[in-house]
Amino acid sequence: MTTGTNHGDGTPLDPYALRTAVLRPAGGWTTLDVVGSTGSTNADLLAEAGRGAPDRSVLIAEDQVRGRGRLDRTWISRPGAALTMSVLWRPEGVPADRLGWLPMLAGVALADAITELAPHVPVALKWPNDLLVGPARGKAAGILAEMTAVSGGGPGIVLGIGLNISTPATDLPWGATSLAAHGFAATRAETATVLLGHLYRREAQWRDAHGDADACGLRRDYRSACASLGSRVRVERPAGDHLVGTAEDVDPQGRLLLHPDDGARVAVAAGDIVHLRAADQS
Repeated sequence: MTTGTNHGDGTPLDPYALRTAVLRPAGGWTTLDVVGSTGSTNADLLAEAGRGAPDRSVLIAEDQVRGRGRLDRTWISRPGAALTMSVLWRPEGVPADRLGWLPMLAGVALADAITELAPHVPVALKWPNDLLVGPARGKAAGILAEMTAVSGGGPGIVLGIGLNISTPATDLPWGATSLAAHGFAATRAETATVLLGHLYRREAQWRDAHGDADACGLRRDYRSACASLGSRVRVERPAGDHLVGTAEDVDPQGRLLLHPDDGARVAVAAGDIVHLRAADQS
């Protein structure tokens, strides 16, 4: 997701306070670092994973200048305006074909966190994991999951989250928004603490269920939060083609079940979707 240039003036994060709140035994995370500036928290944590960084590591950046989003989009943040962080999970015992639920799990955790901190702010998800905020459902966060190399402690997933907290509207691309624009008053530190709590609990429940999204209630909660379901959408697929139809459900593997206008239901494993208005038919 491209956020442009953020000019926030938020208070710098206190690593000691965050560690006290979210590391074991209080919060379950193993390590947490805060850096002043970096190109990409995902790239940095992927490198650390290759050197053996432990399961449930967290990296947060005050300033991210070369962040990556889905489909190679950039995600840039300036100090104080956004929460940019990555986490490392090494979910032993979870089959590889269930790992695709992790970014969707993160989307649900984001919605959980915003609802806890600001119950008055409408939140929803767009498949697979974009956080939509406000009556107009502007995009307030993006999520990117990347596999680590099979070395330095075994395979894992690095998952990055970029959340616009106080980013000025003039710095946001069309269709994006910030939490502050909808009356969100929590600090970045409060947001990070609450979000990491929800991320840890959601992932621990999913891991304990060996990645079974039905057994741990994740699929149920995702479907409840996903605004895409029941909507007419256009799905832009990685191969360059697209489908238009009704998003009907999400299957146990996290695939979008789409009923195209001109064919039978299909399961979409990857793609970028646009929610269509009544006037948009193709």
